Amino acid sequence: MKGKRKLKKWIVVVIILLLTSGCSLHQNDSRFIAAEVIRVVDGDTINVQINGEKETVRLLLIDTPETVHPTKPVQPFGPEASSFVKELLNGANVQLEMDIGERDKYGRLLAYVYIDDKMVNEMLLEKGLARLAYVFEPNTKYVDDFSTIQKQAQQQGIGIWSIENYATDQGFAENEIQVNRTDETVKATEGCTIKGNINYKGEKIYHTEESSSYKVTKPEEMFCSEAEAISAGYRAVKR
Repeated sequence: MKGKRKLKKWIVVVIILLLTSGCSLHQNDSRFIAAEVIRVVDGDTINVQINGEKETVRLLLIDTPETVHPTKPVQPFGPEASSFVKELLNGANVQLEMDIGERDKYGRLLAYVYIDDKMVNEMLLEKGLARLAYVFEPNTKYVDDFSTIQKQAQQQGIGIWSIENYATDQGFAENEIQVNRTDETVKATEGCTIKGNINYKGEKIYHTEESSSYKVTKPEEMFCSEAEAISAGYRAVKR
C-alpha cells in the first residue's frame, strides 16, 4: 500500500511540473529569446534590450511602407504601420523566435516577434499594413502561413491593398514624379474633387471621394466630373 501511495504522489508531482512548465515553453526553447522593447523604429524594425545588451531587430518575412528612410518619402500606410507597432510594443516584454539565420548583412537580429502569444509579423499582414517580402532561405519557416494571411488581406482590399498597384513583389511602387510633384504643378479648379494620377506602369487612374485610396492619392490633375476624367484618358480605380 505504501508503495502505491508513493507512486500516486510522484504522479501528482509530475503532473504539476508538466502544467507549470507549459507556461514557459518559449523560455525553455533555444529558438526563443526574451527581450524588452526600448524603441520602435518603424513598422518592421524595433530596438530591444536582451540581458542588458541593446539589439536592433528586423521582423522576418515582412516589409512595411517607409517612414524613416533617409532617401525615400513617407509612404502611404507607413505611419499607420509604425503607430500600430508603437502602441503594441513600446516598453513591452516580448519573445523573439529565431529562424535558421540569426542576422542580416547589417547585423540586425532577424526574428518573429511575439507579445501575449500573438505574432506581430502576422498581425501586420492581417491588417494590410505589411507585405510578404525578403523570402530568403533558410529563413522561410512561416512563408506559407504568411502567404495565406496576405491573400486574405488582398481579398478584403484593406491597408496597402486598398491602393491599386501600390504593393508589389518588388516593393511599394510609388511614382517618383507623383510623389515629388508640388501643389503648383497640379491643375486644380475650385470645386473639382476628382483626383487623377499616373501609376508606376504609366496607367492613368482617377479617384473619387468615395474611393478607399482617395486620401492618400497624390493628384497629377484634378477633374470636376468622371466624364471629364475619362475624356482625358483616365479610368476609374479598381477596388
